[in-house]
Amino acid sequence: MMKAIGRLVAFSVPALMGGLAVVYAGNFAKLPEPSSMAKNPSPVRVITVAPLPIVPRVNGFGSVEPVREWRAVSRIAGEVIEMATPLAPGDIIAEGTVLFRIDDSDLKLDLANIDAQLSASAIKDDTVRSSLELAKSDLELARADLTRQEQLNSQGVTAQSALDTARRQELTARTKVTELESQITLNGAEREVLATQRAAVIRNLGFAEIRAPYDLRVRELNADMGQFVGSGQTLLSGEGIEAVDIAAQFPIGKIGPLLRLMGDGATVFDLAAEVSLPAPGHSVTWSARVERVGEAIDAQTQSAPVVVRVTDPLSQSAAGERPPLRRNMFVEVELSAPEQNALVVPTEAVRSGTALVVSEEGTLQKRAVETSFVAGDVAVVSKGLKKGDKLVITDPSIAVPGMAVKPVEDEARKGEITAAALGQAPAPVKTGGGAGGGGGGAGKAQEGSE
Repeated sequence: MMKAIGRLVAFSVPALMGGLAVVYAGNFAKLPEPSSMAKNPSPVRVITVAPLPIVPRVNGFGSVEPVREWRAVSRIAGEVIEMATPLAPGDIIAEGTVLFRIDDSDLKLDLANIDAQLSASAIKDDTVRSSLELAKSDLELARADLTRQEQLNSQGVTAQSALDTARRQELTARTKVTELESQITLNGAEREVLATQRAAVIRNLGFAEIRAPYDLRVRELNADMGQFVGSGQTLLSGEGIEAVDIAAQFPIGKIGPLLRLMGDGATVFDLAAEVSLPAPGHSVTWSARVERVGEAIDAQTQSAPVVVRVTDPLSQSAAGERPPLRRNMFVEVELSAPEQNALVVPTEAVRSGTALVVSEEGTLQKRAVETSFVAGDVAVVSKGLKKGDKLVITDPSIAVPGMAVKPVEDEARKGEITAAALGQAPAPVKTGGGAGGGGGGAGKAQEGSE
């Protein structure tokens, strides 16, 4: 009995399965739809393009130099009998301070000698004038006698010898008058020479005292108390403290786009300037203005100098916080245009003049773009993108044109770009949330804004 039941089961089960296969065979006649077998769209990080405020800027570097330099040069020879105190390299000297006083005793003796000669000349003039009056009187008498002798001789009363004697006396008197008049003229010329010499001595007496022409910092001291100095010797070198210049080098072609963003007629003098010096824990800045544009191009770096000026840097200093700008300090100079709105995007998203955007169908499209300004992590797009486009910022190695994607807005990267466009530090990025890869963008933004 059991054997019969076993044979029945062995026959009926395969038969049943075969029948089921025939019944449901129609349901397996068609392959699944391709859409049911397609993979899910790949997520890509995007930024929705929109106008953002930007302060276009370009950075250069240069060394600090004083606007004015001065040397105290001795104009006379003598011993240093007085010096300002304190007077050493690094000291700040106020305008008008007497720095050196040189012994002028010899000059005063020369002046006294000239004054004595002038007095003697005046006395000599008085004496000569008195003699001249007498000589003129004698000449009148000689002329009158000559006239009388000529009349008598014409009448035959006197001899020719008497007439010759009268003529000789008149000639002698006239010669005496001429000599005295010439002596007076010569004395006047000598007094003019003495007056010129006196003026030169008085001028040199003024050189015995050397004063600071303006507020300055002593750079080098080359004289000391009691030292004999010669004419033309440099006693001190100093530099003005009212302003400093920085000839910053900027790569060729970087300032032009900045000016074009400002519009027609803009020049480098319309740019705002700021000088900064990195310091531990913070950055020290000074307001500046563009003073002039240098002509020389650096042959090695192919950069052009732009000179900016910081006024009164000493008064802006604060101990422990802001050091004074000093000669040879290496600083950074930032030139910036006024704030404006533009299509600002990450630089890495528009490299090589192309960009990837997500179409309305959810696929990647490649577009040709043009940038009008690029600085660090930000670029201003002038052609190829419009407001509302979803710009892909994912690594291009995993973003292929034509592939179906799922755009994920990267708010963290957008915040970094917004901050970088205004020259601000990006806000801290929260970890553990949002689309992957946002942290890498933060690092680039900080690097570009430094």
